[in-house]
Amino acid sequence: MIKWITKLFSSIPKEENTEDNIKPEVHEHQKNNIKNVSKKYLIVGLGNIGAEYVNTRHNIGFKVLDFLAKKEGLSFETVKLGSLAEYKFKGRTFFLLKPNTYMNLSGKAVKYWMDKENIPLENILVITDDLNLSFGTIRIKPKGSDGGHNGLKNINLVLNTQNYTRYRFGISDQFKKGQQIDYVLGEWNAEEEAKLPERLEVSAEIIKTFGTAGLENTMTTFNGK
Repeated sequence: MIKWITKLFSSIPKEENTEDNIKPEVHEHQKNNIKNVSKKYLIVGLGNIGAEYVNTRHNIGFKVLDFLAKKEGLSFETVKLGSLAEYKFKGRTFFLLKPNTYMNLSGKAVKYWMDKENIPLENILVITDDLNLSFGTIRIKPKGSDGGHNGLKNINLVLNTQNYTRYRFGISDQFKKGQQIDYVLGEWNAEEEAKLPERLEVSAEIIKTFGTAGLENTMTTFNGK
């Protein structure tokens, strides 16, 4: 009798879906995403190489990265397709890239270092000048057209997408008809020079915030400031 009762109860299936036994299902792609969350960022400052371009409006991307590197005691190393400095901050690694391809071929350098360091598209920030914004105005966007900017135009072409973050630094459009090129490739005036240090400090914070707090928080904190 005892054997029969024991056999009876052992044949009853165990209740598998009790609250204690339920575990959240994690799909394979979710496991991979959790495992492969990148803490590497590619920060690209657009500009032209050569002493004659160092202090020009079109080189604000270079100027921002130079400022951050000096502030943090970093050195740029000549590498393939550009100059590169590695900045570690709060568990993240920022690759500060100044392409040496000249503005019109910037995409080549971006694509090479993106692939070499296995950096996802969402971890790329491109810093560029913008004629449509008043001097020093900040505009951070997750995507968009090239707006007539040759550097962005080439990046869009090479990456085959517009879906990467860009930080547009306003340089205003205070030039006469037919003088756009001279204005963009011209040096900052005295008033702009006086205001640049504060704008560069903010720009350095934008880079760090982008990597540590994410794009949405960066846009909320800095856009229009």
